[in-house]
Amino acid sequence: LTKIKNSFDKDGWSRTIRVSDMKFQWVRLDGSGAIDTKTRFDSKNSAYVRELTERDGDVATPHLANGDLTLIAANAQNAVVDSSVTDPETDEDIVSYADIAAAQIMDFEDKAQWFLDMCQRLSTHWEEGHIGLAVRRDYLLHDSMVAVLSLPRDAFHKTWRFEFIGEAGLDAGGLTREWFQIVTEQLFDPDIGLWVQSEDNQMLMDINPASKWCCPEDHLKMFRFLGRVMGKAIFDGQLVSGHCIPTLYKYFLMWPCMFPDLKDADEALYTNLSKLLDMPEEQIEYLCLDFSTTEEAMGSTETVDLIPNGSETDVEGDNLPEYLEANFKYRMLGRVKPQLTELTLGFLDVIPEALLTVFDFQELELLMCGLEEIDMDDWKANTEYSGELTGIGTDHQVIQWWWEIVESYDNEMKARLLQFVTATSGVPSRGFGYLQGNDGNTMKFTIMGMTDRGFPRSHTCFNRIDLPLYDSKDDMEEKLKIAITMVSTGFDLE
Repeated sequence: LTKIKNSFDKDGWSRTIRVSDMKFQWVRLDGSGAIDTKTRFDSKNSAYVRELTERDGDVATPHLANGDLTLIAANAQNAVVDSSVTDPETDEDIVSYADIAAAQIMDFEDKAQWFLDMCQRLSTHWEEGHIGLAVRRDYLLHDSMVAVLSLPRDAFHKTWRFEFIGEAGLDAGGLTREWFQIVTEQLFDPDIGLWVQSEDNQMLMDINPASKWCCPEDHLKMFRFLGRVMGKAIFDGQLVSGHCIPTLYKYFLMWPCMFPDLKDADEALYTNLSKLLDMPEEQIEYLCLDFSTTEEAMGSTETVDLIPNGSETDVEGDNLPEYLEANFKYRMLGRVKPQLTELTLGFLDVIPEALLTVFDFQELELLMCGLEEIDMDDWKANTEYSGELTGIGTDHQVIQWWWEIVESYDNEMKARLLQFVTATSGVPSRGFGYLQGNDGNTMKFTIMGMTDRGFPRSHTCFNRIDLPLYDSKDDMEEKLKIAITMVSTGFDLE
């Protein structure tokens, strides 16, 4: 076991390769060094992973698979993931176990580059097929959802190019970045009702269990749509404008969830359940608890059974582990099971599960959302200069003023500046040195010096700003601020 144990180790649980069928599985060693096969819930040691069972799609939408998402013990025989990606026609490996095993021990930057390289290996060449998506800006979500949900799975490994109907311009990369940013921003907007801010961390988003009341006809379609968008985003090296609670990334990865993870989702429930563990078993029955819980939505309260006939099953010392397990599974999955099923199905429509095994859940968030804090030293070190600034760069007075102004900005203004120049407020997970250009290759943030004295202009497809050589810092600061704050997200033709 020691020889095949990989680098992932969580609270005693390790992902290994099962020699009998070369699939990844999670195992836990007990105190004696033997594999722990216990199945009864243990608040300290038990772990669960999601299992997604896919079924054929409906007659009207055969390309959209149905599925059932459940939480199963991490050491269950069926809690496994493929260790390679095979060609369905030839049954030959496109990405082998050796490829994945080598990537699992890399640092994050190298993993992320490896992942993009493997996605390129899976991609369809432009000449063999590509996708054009035409959407109306005023109906962006509707048009995009209809288009994306109409596509078969193989379309997500093709190159996409976007057209905003009624707007001039050719998508050389900037429109694609803009589409991913705007679509994910809108889908994660709490006002739509699909997501709510986490009660314990307002920076993180959690699935709204009452989403069906906000979007009664379309909410599940929208989760499938978002899952596909999130998958396509990381497949293409784009960013998602929404950070989720850690549990969601764990579900995508089939990463173990344990009882303490409940704290991230519902700290109050975790605290109350933890108190039961400290009570003498014989006192549990006097609390008058049963295997049910309540949900509030739209001003009404509903009783939900955690197990069949749960409201008629009393909680006692003997069945306390089962009560804790039932609460854990319901809060972590059951209350949002339809939404999370569609989101996961959509995500896995794009990304082969085997490729995800190289990441932990924190790395997946970085890959998907980019770096949070803007590193000014990294920005400066990975900025190039052209035009009137060629060969001069930071020695020019205008550039010295530029960086003084940018450094004085708060995080919002820095993000707005990035959005103005690159069409997204995010930074790639590996830093500014990995900004992508119109051809998918690295194209660094570029400042082109101009002799005119007008407003700065941006070229989002090339991560470039045309900066006039102003006579004063005050003039530059004023005009740059106007350009950033008054110009809507868009692109210029090169």
